[in-house]
Amino acid sequence: MNEALLRSLTPSVLGILVRRGADFAAAEDAVQDALVEAVRVWPAAPPRDPKGWLVSVAWRRFLDATRADTARRRREDLLDEEPAPGPAPAVDDTLQLYFLCAHPSLTPSSAVALTLRAVGGLTTRQIAQAYLVPEATMAQRISRAKRTVSGVRFDQPGDVSTVLRVLYLVFNEGYSGDVDLAAESIRLTRQLASAIDHPEVAGLLALMLLHHARRAARTAPDGGLVPLAEQDRGRWDTEAIAEGVEILQAALARDRLGEFQAQAAIAELHADAPTAEETDWVQIVEWYDELARLTDSPVVRLNRAVAVGEADGPRAGLAALAALDDSLPRYAAVAAYLHERDGDLGTAARLYAEAAQKAPNLAERDHLTRQAARLNARRSR
Repeated sequence: MNEALLRSLTPSVLGILVRRGADFAAAEDAVQDALVEAVRVWPAAPPRDPKGWLVSVAWRRFLDATRADTARRRREDLLDEEPAPGPAPAVDDTLQLYFLCAHPSLTPSSAVALTLRAVGGLTTRQIAQAYLVPEATMAQRISRAKRTVSGVRFDQPGDVSTVLRVLYLVFNEGYSGDVDLAAESIRLTRQLASAIDHPEVAGLLALMLLHHARRAARTAPDGGLVPLAEQDRGRWDTEAIAEGVEILQAALARDRLGEFQAQAAIAELHADAPTAEETDWVQIVEWYDELARLTDSPVVRLNRAVAVGEADGPRAGLAALAALDDSLPRYAAVAAYLHERDGDLGTAARLYAEAAQKAPNLAERDHLTRQAARLNARRSR
């Protein structure tokens, strides 16, 4: 390190900073920081232009220090302006933002997509996966929604059903582990339930609580997924289950069935079973029939095929599956499970491997890959 060179350059660098508008004391501190950095960096990577390097680094240090000082003084000013300590507000404006993004000028699907992107924090890819459409299609839908609401007045909040759909999809992303949003979705749904007397709001809250109650048991210590049938039910949150069941039963008693209540009823039947073998699959199939009538959703029919396979045997499940489009997400995984139950290990292993390639997240991909490896190992014995 050429200390003489550094000493000779210091006055010139200091003068340049002052001419650029830095006060002398701040410029001096910045130059000293730059000299320390030069002593650290130059032995391994000497610059071609030592003076230019020092000016650049010193100016950046000056700007960083100025911004930090400005931010500090602003925080002090805000602290002085704060009111005396008192009870904090019980709610924030997040739920109101959900309603405002669900604008009447948008179609329900566009409003949901826009809200998920703008407020929920989900990526375009995650939203596209939830809607079973290509990412490019969803990107266009969100762009059109933004253009539609640009310039309109956000003084007409959207309807409850659209907001419920958003909360449901955000919760599902949080529950999957990709984005930690499940607890926030429950918090907002609680707020909505306290403000609106609506059986589907209660149904959604019950559904969230019943699913969230199983969260601790869904992953193994190594991070791998644990299927429902293999979960340690002693790790389920019994208080959350009890609350969810109570909320659901009150909603069902009003005889205004909706899709979230039907989903919550299925979740309740799983929660009620002391063991996986004691699950009332016949009732679950009946609730899936109700849910399919309400939604006509291919994903519901896919899940129904699993329930039919449990209630009436794997051949019946495969027959129900055959009526569906094999491009559906997780179709291959369901087919693999049913073929394994039917004893066709070769087909099941191939389908597990195929499903792993299409898995939406790493944890699910690892789980399906292990399932394929397990069956291949059994076949090779």
